[in-house]
Amino acid sequence: MTADAIVLGAGIVGVSTALHLARRGKSVVLVDRRGAGEETSYGNAGLIQREGVVPYGFPQQFGQILRYALNNRIDAHYHWRAIPMVSSFLAKYWWNSNLSRHQLIARAYAPLIEHSIDTHNELIEEAGAEDLIVKQGWTEVFRTSAKRDGELREAGRLNREYGVAFKELSPADIAAQEPSLSTDFVGGLKWEDPWSVRDPHALTMAYLRLFEKLGGRFLNGDAKSLSQTATGWRMVAGDGVVEAKDVVVALGPWSDTVTKPLGYRFLVGVKRGYHMHYGTEGNAKLNGWTMDAERGYFLAPMNQGIRLTTGAEFALRDAPKTPVQLDRAEAVARGIFPLGERLDEEPWMGARPCTPDMMPVIGKAPRHSGLWFAFGHAHHGLTLGPATGRAIAEAITGETPFIDISAYRPERFGA
Repeated sequence: MTADAIVLGAGIVGVSTALHLARRGKSVVLVDRRGAGEETSYGNAGLIQREGVVPYGFPQQFGQILRYALNNRIDAHYHWRAIPMVSSFLAKYWWNSNLSRHQLIARAYAPLIEHSIDTHNELIEEAGAEDLIVKQGWTEVFRTSAKRDGELREAGRLNREYGVAFKELSPADIAAQEPSLSTDFVGGLKWEDPWSVRDPHALTMAYLRLFEKLGGRFLNGDAKSLSQTATGWRMVAGDGVVEAKDVVVALGPWSDTVTKPLGYRFLVGVKRGYHMHYGTEGNAKLNGWTMDAERGYFLAPMNQGIRLTTGAEFALRDAPKTPVQLDRAEAVARGIFPLGERLDEEPWMGARPCTPDMMPVIGKAPRHSGLWFAFGHAHHGLTLGPATGRAIAEAITGETPFIDISAYRPERFGA
């Protein structure tokens, strides 16, 4: 089997990349070891975060770091045995999170985020997936005035510098918006630009169906079988061998299975996350996507039920599940919203691929012809899938990418 391009990885980034290539008339084979959207893209809060122009940084205040060191929080947890193996990543992550460096990174990161809604919208309309989308923003609720005031100041800065829209909420506003929520909160902040997705996996599948409608092929295969040929690349997939001139590595936290054997050394850490779906008690209803800001968990009204999501777990990618954050979050969440029974047999866990400068790797491999990278999107894989897919597809087909992707080039890590 021959094609113009092979895309490795059928998460939201890989599917979006394959789809954008197919929309440009290329024959594309999309390959994954599992079904599309069944790994990291399956479980998240379901947000297309237009407001997320500032990537999540590492705490800088010594007191805050000490509080995280106690390892008893919902928003962050770590495996002691993993620390020596991830210390290099954490050190560089902390260094890049310094205020001045973080602001420079945000300015380079913003163009991707600024196109998150319009690039999704184009595919949503073409895929007929409008029923999965809610266009009402999302809300942070605050337990203390100090947290509220600090977040509102930051929202004001983002509005001035990046045009991000928000609205301050009083306790009465929160009660009107979420009658089933407790009155524990002193105020809130509604980010007005983001869209929400009722079922992220279903959205990925809608994009996949559009890709296949355009002539694309989805096959199961092992990325480790990839090898270079005199004219391009080949690998074992489906019932045979696929050959193509170009290959895109969009394997998220598993990208090293291809990059390392080819001699590329990217410092990519993993932030694992968990979710669980719940019913509700009585006539309770959650109307919108809501974050308990001080506690660091999210409640989202998904098609499968109320999805409770956790923050970040710093652990080895393939270590067994340790959903202690989920248990902590559930105990707190039941105090502010009448969650019912658990609807999933076990907690879901996914691994977010994170670079130490908080920006994805997007661009051509420096030492191999026809090899392209699109991974490392951390918390914003769903948000940035279509924008990344469009930019990398344009680069592959010789177009000028719609945004400057030089800030995301692989060479910045000495690859």
